[in-house]
Amino acid sequence: MCMDILLVDDEVGIRKVVGITLADMGHKVLMASNGEEALEVFRREHPAIVLTDVRMPGMDGLELLRRIKHESPDTEVILVSGHGDMDVAVQGLKLEACDFIAKPAGPEILEIALKRAQDKITLRERMRKHTAELEEQVRVQANKLVELERQSAARETVEGLAQAMDGLAGEVSGEFAMFNALPCLVSIQDRDQRVISVNKLYRERLGDRVGQPGFAIFAGAAGQGVDSPVARTLRTGQGQKSREGLFGPDESLAAVTVHTAPIHSRGGQVDLVLEILVEASEVQRLQDELHTSRRRYQQLFDEAPCFITVQDRHLRIQAANSRFRQEFGATTGGLCYQAYCRAERPCFGCPTLKTFEDGQAHQSELTVRGKDGRTLNVVVWTAPVRNALGEIEAVMEMATDITELARMQDHLASLGMLIASLSHGIKGLLTALDGGVYKVNSGFRAGNQEMVQAGWDKVTCLIGRIKGMVLDILFYAKKRELQLRTVDAADLAAQVAEAAAPKAQQLGVELCVEIGPDLGTFAVDEVVLCAALVNILENAVDACLDDKTKAVHSVSFRARPDASGVFFEIEDNGVGMSQDTLSRLFSVFFSTKGSRGTGLGLFIAKKAVDQHGGRIGAVSEPGQGSTFRIWVPREQ
Repeated sequence: MCMDILLVDDEVGIRKVVGITLADMGHKVLMASNGEEALEVFRREHPAIVLTDVRMPGMDGLELLRRIKHESPDTEVILVSGHGDMDVAVQGLKLEACDFIAKPAGPEILEIALKRAQDKITLRERMRKHTAELEEQVRVQANKLVELERQSAARETVEGLAQAMDGLAGEVSGEFAMFNALPCLVSIQDRDQRVISVNKLYRERLGDRVGQPGFAIFAGAAGQGVDSPVARTLRTGQGQKSREGLFGPDESLAAVTVHTAPIHSRGGQVDLVLEILVEASEVQRLQDELHTSRRRYQQLFDEAPCFITVQDRHLRIQAANSRFRQEFGATTGGLCYQAYCRAERPCFGCPTLKTFEDGQAHQSELTVRGKDGRTLNVVVWTAPVRNALGEIEAVMEMATDITELARMQDHLASLGMLIASLSHGIKGLLTALDGGVYKVNSGFRAGNQEMVQAGWDKVTCLIGRIKGMVLDILFYAKKRELQLRTVDAADLAAQVAEAAAPKAQQLGVELCVEIGPDLGTFAVDEVVLCAALVNILENAVDACLDDKTKAVHSVSFRARPDASGVFFEIEDNGVGMSQDTLSRLFSVFFSTKGSRGTGLGLFIAKKAVDQHGGRIGAVSEPGQGSTFRIWVPREQ
């Protein structure tokens, strides 16, 4: 999909090369050499995507991002910077940057980042189209309901119309045209109950009865003229309402509701009576249609694939669909911000308040909390609800759950930052690896076996660190389903100890293994669980290596059974951890090893234990070592 892209970089060569690459992809490229020029081009051309360098003289990329997002939240901004700019990447993501890529950005990386931005723009456009279609359906149904309610109310209000007909006695002749549009039978009768005028529907249903007794169409006592609705009005001077039997031209009998109203002369006497007949079948039809329309409207309202509320100017909920009630537990009369966020004041930049202010639709992305405490990311659209005078009396707010999309975007963004950092780290390790190989070769040439062994040890260590980094990124990037099989718990514990023993021996850390009897079997993914336990064991060895206060260091690995699972315990007498470190121990990208770690090891270990339905925890004190306890159930 061809897009307008604004390329911002203070280096002419980079602008030229990247501009050619983007043009070859089919995009229209706009260019700027600094932040100020970029803002001018952006305000003039309104590009969909901005690709900007972070480090520029004057206004840097982060400030440009902040200003563009303030003026146009829908514009997607991709930041470009050097390797290792982790702080810059984090700041950019907080400012809602679409992506962060490291220099030099090859065509493949650019294409991936642009595809991600295009996907976000496409999703936003689809959601807007969906909202517009939903608003149109709601408007059509609302208009239909109003029309049906007007028809239903006509029979109740017609009595008031008759009061305005004073003095019509001398003007009535022939057909009474003003009532032709009414879906009922209308006649005007004199004091002798003779019909002097009828509407068109009356003539079509009952024939031309002008000059004939109006009561003759009724059955029973009303058909005798003494107790007809018109006779009662003439006697009392008051309007009447009654249910009567009506004879049609074919002598068929139907039920009707009869309304009568007196028409007074200038002297105040009742000279004429207005009689309106509403067929019961027509009333029932209108009521059934109204009921059906209301039911369909409610079904549309409830089953829409989003959270919908109608709110007044105080953000009080007047109506909410079933999805909103199920997720947030709010009822009619509650406040929107209390239902969404359990807050005491409206959300900053509330789109509903903006719609009340300017009468326009608004859109916003918010983080809200369901009734079960679950955090949701939602995109909110608002639309004004106007009365017959065009005044805004309420605002309809529709929110779509994009939590999974946001999670995927965060995951991809984090993965991008990790890859950028990891590539920088591996580059340094490869440089060190060259040094180790050079040392080995130099030892061979000099016949110095100690130099050869020292170089080889360095090479082996560096290869292990690179392997660990790559495995960590693979485990984090790819969701792996467990391959469960029943294994002997003691055999698995022995494999873990055997895998961790070489590192402990090489670093001079004593590894004590205690595998209890009768561990039994359990259903696990042997590869995943072993990798997690080895990771924790090697971390314990590293903790001992970092401790310079003790002469002897040791790590204990224990396994013991219980009725429903197997306990593993890993204890070291290394440097220990503070409470702050413990609280973040299993967080992604958190590491206490500095440049030696990726911050993924314990995160992946916990993920592996969680996948098995187990539990993992740690206790520690600075200088006193640490203890990790892992429990894995026998059956999943």
